[in-house]
Formats: sequence, C-alpha cells, structure tokens
Amino acid sequence: MKTKASTVAQKLLNLYRQEHVIFGGWAAVNQVFVAEADNDVMRELRALPTGKMLIQHIENLRSGKTPMDSIERELLPYGGTMDQSVATISLTPTEMSELESGINAFTPDDAGLERIQNLSVVKRFGNEWTVAIRAALATRPDLLQKWAVITKTYRAYYLWHVATDMLNQPLSERAHAQLQADMPEYETYLPLFGDAGEELLHKLRAFISVREPISSDNAPDAPTSI
Repeated sequence: MKTKASTVAQKLLNLYRQEHVIFGGWAAVNQVFVAEADNDVMRELRALPTGKMLIQHIENLRSGKTPMDSIERELLPYGGTMDQSVATISLTPTEMSELESGINAFTPDDAGLERIQNLSVVKRFGNEWTVAIRAALATRPDLLQKWAVITKTYRAYYLWHVATDMLNQPLSERAHAQLQADMPEYETYLPLFGDAGEELLHKLRAFISVREPISSDNAPDAPTSI
C-alpha cells in the first residue's frame, strides 16, 4: 500500500506544479486531487516538498472553502508567479491578430507546432511561450481553450523526444529517480500517440527496471501527428 500511495502522491504533486500547462486547468486537476487523495496518499504528501500546501488545498476543496475550479492565492505553486503573469502580459492588436490566426489554423502535429512556434508573437516570449501566451489570452476564453490543446500537443511531443533520448543512455541514480517521479506524466501523454505511444511507454517501464540503454533501432519513430 505504501508504494502505491507514494506513487499517487508524486503524481498529484506533479499535477499541482504543472497545472499551468494542463488542459482544463484547476477545474481538471482538482477533480483528480479530490478523487485520489486518500488518507495514505495524504500522509505521503506531507513528506514531499510543497506537499503540505497541496494537502491544504485538497482540504479546502473538500470542505467547500475553495470552488472546484479554483485555488487560494496563497497556495499557488511557485509562489503564484504563473498566476501573476496573467495581469502583466499584454499583446498589441497586431500580435493578437497574428496569434488568433495561428491558433485557428493549428493542427495537432509536428508541422502545426512548428508554425505556432514560428509566429513572431510566440517567439517574443522565448522558452516561456506556452505560459506567457496562456496569460495573454486570459480575457479570451474562446482562444484559451484552443491554446490548451496546443500546449497539450507540445507537451506530448516534448515528452516523446525526452523519452526516446533517455532510452539510448544509462541512467544515473538521480535520473532514475526523476524518471520514476515523472512516469505519471508520461503515462498521461504518451498514449495520445496510440500504439506507438503505448510501445514507448512499455519500453520506459522496462528501462526503469534494467537501467541499461536500449538501441535506438528498437525505439519507435516519433509519430507525425496525435
């Protein structure tokens, strides 16, 4: 029971920290918190960094103090920096027009992601583009919902490439522990690629056990679309 509880606790903590890139935001992850955080999981959370903040958030949700689509500001991960950016990022009319056209033309594949990342308005924010654009679209729920699909697609491809690179090299103790902690995210995103994603996920699980590099010839090729 302890192993299972610790795995679930780490999964919930990952969701808590990554809410800003998860489709549906707090409304989606809060449902998972309430459903999966039993007493054993809550005990495991107390031993994890920022786990006590997540525990308080879950208790607030269950008591009704916090609505199921929200979180108390003082309990925001990263000190609320992701949330604060919503009030500080604005786009010019030209940038908004370019962004809206790009979002509406998006296709969930490599080519679609490349077109989005090549937009001038997206390049402006460098490596923080997914979070920055989400913040800039705070007053445009119609586009924000479409942007969530884009960030989900981006995250899926990112994890695909990280996973395939990882299979080709030995794991250090630290990398092994990190992979175990990140497995819930791989298990969320890789199945989006269908059979190829399931195959890669199977190889990752085996890799955790043996810690030996797997020939790149045996790793599935990256799908062209989700």
